[in-house]
Amino acid sequence: MAIVHRNHRLLWLAYGLAAMAILASGLFYAGERARHAALDALAEDVMSDAELKRALLLAVLDRSRTLPLVLANDGELVDALAAPSAEAIAGLNEKLEALPPGTGASVIYVIGLDGTAIAASNFRQPDSFVGSNYAFRQYFTGAMTSGTAEQYALGSVSRRPGLYLSRRVEDDAGRPLGVVVVKVEFDALEANWQRSVRTTYVTDTRGIVLITSRPDWRFFTMADIPQEDRLTIRESLQFGEAPLETLPIWSLDPEDGHTFVATEEVRGMPHETNLSIELDVPGSGWRMHVLAPSAEAERAAIWQGRLTALAIVAPLLALGAWLIHRSGSTARRTAEAKAAQAELERQVSLRTVELTEARDRLEAEIAEHRATDIRLQGVQQDLVQANRLAILGQVAAGVAHEINQPVATIRAYADNAKAFLDRGNGETAKENLGLIAELTDRIGAITGELKGLARKGRQAAEPVELKAAIDGALFLLKSRFAGSFDRLTIGDIPKGLMVLAQRIRLEQVLINLLQNALEAIDGTTDPAITIRLTRLTDGELDLAVSDTGPGLPDYVRDHLFIPFTTSKDGGLGLGLVIARDIVGEYGGRLSVETSAAGTTFTITLKRARA
Repeated sequence: MAIVHRNHRLLWLAYGLAAMAILASGLFYAGERARHAALDALAEDVMSDAELKRALLLAVLDRSRTLPLVLANDGELVDALAAPSAEAIAGLNEKLEALPPGTGASVIYVIGLDGTAIAASNFRQPDSFVGSNYAFRQYFTGAMTSGTAEQYALGSVSRRPGLYLSRRVEDDAGRPLGVVVVKVEFDALEANWQRSVRTTYVTDTRGIVLITSRPDWRFFTMADIPQEDRLTIRESLQFGEAPLETLPIWSLDPEDGHTFVATEEVRGMPHETNLSIELDVPGSGWRMHVLAPSAEAERAAIWQGRLTALAIVAPLLALGAWLIHRSGSTARRTAEAKAAQAELERQVSLRTVELTEARDRLEAEIAEHRATDIRLQGVQQDLVQANRLAILGQVAAGVAHEINQPVATIRAYADNAKAFLDRGNGETAKENLGLIAELTDRIGAITGELKGLARKGRQAAEPVELKAAIDGALFLLKSRFAGSFDRLTIGDIPKGLMVLAQRIRLEQVLINLLQNALEAIDGTTDPAITIRLTRLTDGELDLAVSDTGPGLPDYVRDHLFIPFTTSKDGGLGLGLVIARDIVGEYGGRLSVETSAAGTTFTITLKRARA
């Protein structure tokens, strides 16, 4: 068994070394392949971007080159140069002023034979070109010599760079009269380039940066310019006082046919590798350069390639490991299975004993809970009955008064009937006997209400007329109001409005609330009790019992529905608890709102259809 374990460990060691070698070589190869593919895709995308930018630049140049040709043949311009009167110059100024907005030109101006500008589109501006001499400019001398010329330079007056397109103006005999110049600035084009993370710039035949998405590179050079050329450029004021320093760009070794350069301070990094694309700008001798950062694309591609390789190799390595594990663990599993079987049987035996004991305990607890529940239900019924009998005792004195009055009246009617019979007046005696029957019915109604309130037991919910329940409660409390029913206001409660409850138990709730209200207003200056509907929907209704008493103390309000909480001397604190439980049995709720202005108990009941 020890030999098997040793051989198995050696096999795992060999497999681990082979797996690491396979994984490392696979990740390296996949990363390199993905990096080369990403560079090819980036180069294709940058080439498309560069061609689009070149097309936009050519469109600007081609549109601007036609303007000098058209203006050189304009009759008004020719006349102004041939006979430069004040009126002709003024008209020419206004004409040139209207052209730039529609042509895209920055400034248009006309130069006489001596090199002085006689009219310009910016003649109204403080930096107007009118009166400035441009005889030193190559675009003037070139146009006078060859008929047309182009020069990119920094404006000697405006100090803004731009491309100057010039055309010689001749009379009908072909004699030169002057030069018309159109200056084109590339601010909009450069702003468009600046929205891209790729650096774009255009250089002239000497490698000087003219148009660029990085303004700090303007008038830098691709390579060192000989000293004599620097002097010539400086004397011509073509680029003002620009130092013509070399661009902070270093060529790197090409890879897969792609050109790479390193640049300084790109997006906060001291050096960053960029893929470089160069295109000629036809008709200008210029060259467009587009630099695209490649490091991020390479890193993303390498990670993607390695993740893909890992997704392929890892399952294969895991499969090999599983096979080795399976082959080495077969023998162990057999012995372990036998030991596990014995342990399982022992655990099953122990667990069976535990489950049996737990079952017995559970059955005993269930029986105890059932007995407790039965006792609780009995106690609850006894509490409800006790509360009902307490209410019965409170109303008994008043009911006795209600019964004594009709009994005394019955005795008087009986004596009168006897006297009428002795006189032979049977008709009047009969009327007295009818009155006696009505009075006995009234006594029967009073005792019936008392017997119903005293009856013990609970019944299922049934449709109960809300108004009848309120009337029954008030009937039993009639004596408590002691002839002061003017303190009680009953809102508009529709007749036939049915709720789900049981009439006697609902009357018990109402009696509890009304007795509390009567005790609350005792001794107040403006006593009043109100019974009203505050909410009525298709499914529920809210019945509010309000009083103008002093309200409930905080310690009572916070524990109002907890048994034995009371503010009354000698009270048990069970009335509201029982009332809440009765309402809850029928799917309702009992809530309270109290303040110094009084207390309102709200009974929420479910509606029943009559």
